[in-house]
Amino acid sequence: MPTQRSHLNPVFIIKHFFTSLGEYSLFMFKTIKTVKYWKTYSEYTLEQIIKIGIQSIPIVILTSLFSGMVIAVNSAYQLRETYLPPGSIDYVGSIVGESVLIELTPMMTALVMTGKIGATITAELGTMRVTEQIDALESLSFDPVGFLVLPRVIATLIIFPIFMVIGNYFGILGGLWTATSEYSISAVPGLSHEEFIAGLRGSFKPWDATFGIIKGTVFGFAITSVACYKGFSITGGAQEVGKATSDCVVISCISIVVLDFLLGMILL
Repeated sequence: MPTQRSHLNPVFIIKHFFTSLGEYSLFMFKTIKTVKYWKTYSEYTLEQIIKIGIQSIPIVILTSLFSGMVIAVNSAYQLRETYLPPGSIDYVGSIVGESVLIELTPMMTALVMTGKIGATITAELGTMRVTEQIDALESLSFDPVGFLVLPRVIATLIIFPIFMVIGNYFGILGGLWTATSEYSISAVPGLSHEEFIAGLRGSFKPWDATFGIIKGTVFGFAITSVACYKGFSITGGAQEVGKATSDCVVISCISIVVLDFLLGMILL
């Protein structure tokens, strides 16, 4: 068994990383092979859509709403006195729209869903592993990967684009209210709803919304696939379930940040 000192050894860390990456790749290859049986597990896919998606929509709305409000406050503060030329206050709508569509909705939704969806999936599958329920499925000639993993992955690929659309709407709505409402202490003086929307339309590009949806879908796949892998690969007792859940959240958050950078470099 590796000692504590060996865990700090750079060689051990690199070896462990590539070993885990290889095991994850093999696990996902097994999952992809079961796609041909998706009709068999369609009922469980619908169940996961409801569990992962419908129950998470209020969180997506709340997160996106306040994200849009935050970016409106920050942009108004930066532009009100320093960079905002007279007659160009509709820049606020442009900044809010671009930020929400490209970055805030996919990133904030993914990070929040890491704790909501990723941790839940890891805990569920990990508990099934340590209680030998997965072994029981195999003894009954069930494919545990197709039965437990594939429906969750398909459900994520279906529901995350919907999350992005909902998040974009409420993010922009939150920014609009914050920047223009007379009840908002952060409202930009002289900025009307029409000017905010004019700035939003002036900078809007269909690819921005498409790019945000692509990012969100990739993030969702990363969260679910890592969660399923960590839950399936648990060895030992119930104590390992908590450790695997924690590892899932950390790995997923790091993966999201790295993927965010890579997708931006490739697609923008």
